[in-house]
Amino acid sequence: MARRAFVVAALVLGAAGCGNATSAPPTTTTPPPPPKPFRIVFPEGFTRVQMAVRVQAVANIAVRQRPKRVLLNEQAYRAASKGAVVRCFGRTKRTDLEGFLFPATYDFLRKTTGKQLVAAQLAAFCRDWSSVDMSYARSKNLTPYDVLTIASMIEKEAAVPSERPLIAAVIYNRLHAGMQLGIDATLRYGLHIPPTESIHQSQLQNPTPYNTRIHFGLPPTPISNPGLASIRAAAHPAKVDYLYYARKKDHRHHFFTASGGAYNQFLAQNGYG
Repeated sequence: MARRAFVVAALVLGAAGCGNATSAPPTTTTPPPPPKPFRIVFPEGFTRVQMAVRVQAVANIAVRQRPKRVLLNEQAYRAASKGAVVRCFGRTKRTDLEGFLFPATYDFLRKTTGKQLVAAQLAAFCRDWSSVDMSYARSKNLTPYDVLTIASMIEKEAAVPSERPLIAAVIYNRLHAGMQLGIDATLRYGLHIPPTESIHQSQLQNPTPYNTRIHFGLPPTPISNPGLASIRAAAHPAKVDYLYYARKKDHRHHFFTASGGAYNQFLAQNGYG
């Protein structure tokens, strides 16, 4: 991630002198160097919960490196990231910040609070969000929050950057066609199923609103915190007619098609049960 944000408070140092005509000239002192910040990296696609766990892990490392208490911890981050005003999305306080916690590299100091870190993430989000043209999405009757939700799904589904606009196109096309999205990443999010575990047949019928196999439309919230590339893809999908995709054997690339028959044939030929 190219951008690095600094979550540090400005420290103003001042010196005052007093004396009279007979006093010795004041000695010149060099102010101590500013404290070296710690660094935390949030990968694209992390959820709020994953970010909170990462905060605690980095805070533990910070204490071991310099045995002084740091204010950042998992509990403080969870509390701060529960809700806030996202200025580029209006003045109303949002009660779910999933999707808005911009993934990047952040520097923090020992006295940095969870609230300051979240504020830096929201500022970074709004800075990048303002660079995205939403006109095409609006023409398809999608709201900015819809685009953010789509971006969060793209971030979870795409392993190859060039496929982001293609996955976006499948989502747009299926929404337009009135089809369920059928994206298992939304079900994993709703049921807290780790990516290392298989989804069981009983879970595929779970009525959670995040089950896009049985419910139509988008999930109720974003399912991750996407980076700028996925946000841009969600706002500008590829101009293709694809309705289906499935992961290839390399577990990175996908097979895309507009044909249900071709999709089913691919599944049969590649061991999908």
